[in-house]
Amino acid sequence: MYSREILENGHGDFTALLSTLQDQSARKIDFVAETAGLDFKTRDGATVVHAEQTGMATIAARCNDSAFGQVLSKADIDTRTGRRLQKNYPDVLDLALNRIYSNESKSVMLRTFDSPVASNEPGELRAFLSDKYKRFDNVDMLEAVVPPLMESDARWRIVNSTVTEKAMTLRLKSEAITGEGANVGDLMALGLSLANSETGHSSAVLAMLAWTLACLNGMQTSKKQRNAHLTSSQADSDVWSVLSNEAKEADNAALSMKLRDVAANYSSREAFEEVLQSFRAAANDTLSDGTTPQLAVEQVGRVLQLTKKETASVLDGLFSTMGQSGYAGQAVSRATLVNAVTSVGNDSRLRANEIKADDVSEWEKRGGRLLDLPASQWTSIATARAA
Repeated sequence: MYSREILENGHGDFTALLSTLQDQSARKIDFVAETAGLDFKTRDGATVVHAEQTGMATIAARCNDSAFGQVLSKADIDTRTGRRLQKNYPDVLDLALNRIYSNESKSVMLRTFDSPVASNEPGELRAFLSDKYKRFDNVDMLEAVVPPLMESDARWRIVNSTVTEKAMTLRLKSEAITGEGANVGDLMALGLSLANSETGHSSAVLAMLAWTLACLNGMQTSKKQRNAHLTSSQADSDVWSVLSNEAKEADNAALSMKLRDVAANYSSREAFEEVLQSFRAAANDTLSDGTTPQLAVEQVGRVLQLTKKETASVLDGLFSTMGQSGYAGQAVSRATLVNAVTSVGNDSRLRANEIKADDVSEWEKRGGRLLDLPASQWTSIATARAA
């Protein structure tokens, strides 16, 4: 499919990613069904969906955690309540789901693995979506983006890749396009993040990253191409639902071409230089006299709406950043705090299972938000005082 040596890292992440996607592609089975024809039955602590409808194979699929949340959401059942019922009162949950989906029938898409009944074991329900869901799968994303990356002069290497119930993410670092960021010795490299969800949890996203090489923290920049799987208006959704397979393939081909061209643009030194300039400017945004690093981090937590635990993790990241090359001996600045935020999603923490794979992108985005904060919000951080 691809020349793996061009992208592979020392962990074999690209080979593992391709193997996972190949296995999943062979097991995927999608159905569109009316919910009035579905039967929900909880057994052994999990909710299983059965369907026997005219013109369809018999389906039995056990909801994974993500799909169960979608089943509850479409029935307007609070997630915490639904999980409590599933654990303690499964008969009540089954009655509620079957009554609601029978009386308020709607057309849904069931995305499954191994679901037609060939044995007594059900398959896996991985997504419970609108029948208007626009499928653009992980393989489609790779086939659109990887070829132009291989042709670029950036010499891309994978930092990490993950496939969870919710999304696929692939992060890359250029070995050729680097430069100094906030301070002398703060070496940074151009990066890219590819993200896609086959289960309705995110759009197809291609974003530029900036990697701090001393610690391999990644930050998402403001350069981002985002395409929703569900079309933006109800009218467009209705159109999508009646398109032929040929028209849908053409629509996805247009999206693939757009992502291809954006990937080529994001692989340029010129685009990365704009990010480096932002970091250099952020180095001049220092804390005022009387504002300690701890007070600044507390205000960062308020501005970014972090939990107390997340804010504490940023403080740990700040102390680590203050001792690393390019930041040691320098005044604490906006650039220092950006690095502290992105350190929470650091690659080493991901590999040590100290942070969930689905949360890494959120920390990368938070770093970008902090870098691009309007002056008034940055001032509230730089001048933070004890209550």
